Amino acid sequence: MIEKLQHKYALSRQGAIDMLKACASVTITNIALMMPAGILYTLINDLLNDRLNRERIPFYVAASIVVLILVAVTNYIQYNATFLTTYRESGIRRTAIAEKLRKLPLSYFGKKNIADLTTNIMGDCAMIETASSHWIPELIGAVVSVILVGVSLFFFFDWRMVLASFWVIPVAFLIVITCSDAEKRAVRKNQEVKLSMADGIQECLESIRDLRANNAQDRYMEELDQKIKKVEKFALFTELKMAVYVNSAAIILKIGIGTTAVVGGSLFAKGEIDLLTFFMFLMLVSRLYAPMEISLQNFAAIIATGIQCERLDEVLSHEIQNGSDSLENDGYDIIFDHVGFKYSDDTEVLKDVSFTAKQGQVTALIGPSGGGKTTISRLAARFWDVNSGKITLGGEDISDVDPETLLSNYSIVFQDVTLFNNSVMENIRIGKSGATDEEVMEAARLANCDEFINNLPEKYHTNIGENGSELSGGERQRISIARAFLKDAPIILLDEATASLDAENETVIQEALTRLIKNKTVMIIAHRMRTIAGADHIVVLKDGVVAEQGSPEFLSGYDSIYSRMTKQQMVSQDWKIK
Repeated sequence: MIEKLQHKYALSRQGAIDMLKACASVTITNIALMMPAGILYTLINDLLNDRLNRERIPFYVAASIVVLILVAVTNYIQYNATFLTTYRESGIRRTAIAEKLRKLPLSYFGKKNIADLTTNIMGDCAMIETASSHWIPELIGAVVSVILVGVSLFFFFDWRMVLASFWVIPVAFLIVITCSDAEKRAVRKNQEVKLSMADGIQECLESIRDLRANNAQDRYMEELDQKIKKVEKFALFTELKMAVYVNSAAIILKIGIGTTAVVGGSLFAKGEIDLLTFFMFLMLVSRLYAPMEISLQNFAAIIATGIQCERLDEVLSHEIQNGSDSLENDGYDIIFDHVGFKYSDDTEVLKDVSFTAKQGQVTALIGPSGGGKTTISRLAARFWDVNSGKITLGGEDISDVDPETLLSNYSIVFQDVTLFNNSVMENIRIGKSGATDEEVMEAARLANCDEFINNLPEKYHTNIGENGSELSGGERQRISIARAFLKDAPIILLDEATASLDAENETVIQEALTRLIKNKTVMIIAHRMRTIAGADHIVVLKDGVVAEQGSPEFLSGYDSIYSRMTKQQMVSQDWKIK
């Protein structure tokens, strides 16, 4: 039961236990609220039969006080068991999702966009929070308490009156159940168009500069407007479909008042029930069906929430990368041993790749675009796991090492730098948590950041804007290299670190990189041949295989891909506008 609830509603174990407690507390509260009706029935029965005397009055007074105290206590317990525990569980769920996302392989993020993941953490969690605090306990509590009351009435009163009053309830719920598949399909489609809209809005905000530069903003906004209208259309359609079933079920409930009146009137006319029993059942159905209508709405909402639960459970149940928390390597040589790799769509990227990136040497990965260079650098850091062969670091298979432990030995400088809306100091400090200001400034000096940082308004404490919007491309790249200096890891991965820079910035950054890579294991990806002219070992990748490898001198000695690429770049450098 606990495990089913955990997967059904994306709960922690304690959250599933708390949900059961909440359902029980709501049930007890509902029964406590029904007790005054029983006391009233007994009192009227005594009055009609002239049994009310001084000896029985204290009983009714005491019973009323006990019921009032019980109602107050159960309401307090219900509040704690439903709302407080739900809000606590909501925090646990968000933390669990964030922690899970931190451990998921990057292949998972390749299938998800930012809008989808944001909806997971914010929208889906909020929806399940509402379901856990309002819908599920109220529904379960209402259904269980109605069953208990129905069974009690069946034994203590005329069973025909019980059937006349209660038959509509299972029928009404059955109507809502029959729409569950159709409702889920509608909600799933509604969710898809919402994600498409959110993705479109985010894309618009991120690419507004390019849209304006190409006078494409009007056309893009028209497409975005269509996505928004589609969301409105499917939202109305989903609500209408749910309303048809829920209102139909509510109408069936109203029929129960008629059957209770007809059956009760017939039995009263025959003298088989007394007047008080007849009126008691009429009062019961008038009080019973209104909460049942709310329960039907809650039931429909819970069915719709199933989509959000499935989405969250997909994240929480996804397989993670794990391994040993310690790395028992002998040195820092990286060896690719007959490595093969496919993406999730079975696209083969690497086939039988073997080479060694030795400690203290620079290993350059070159070749035509799409050959697998970036994939190799990601596999070396275990962003993904290989499908065949193995990768070892100092003799230890990296698939046996926890990714976070493994990455503590890597400094990675990407072409596309990610910076945060914070100060220069804190952006560099990401390279080493807890680093002192002096350590940060020394790393910045080694990365040739001093000049531009000292020209900023508040120097190291200057806020650089979202993703470093206040800095130039070269300055952003140097911040990234400063992080690598601060981390001072034994392995350096450079992925086109200077590809998009002007000659002046490239020279400055290359000077910084020369200091950074000294005596380390270095893998560098580059398209510019002069960038890798001083490499110790070159691996040429083409169509996912190692086409050739060796030193620059060796590969230049014959008609190799490397020598042809070098000649082609020399020709392109002499190109002039005619």
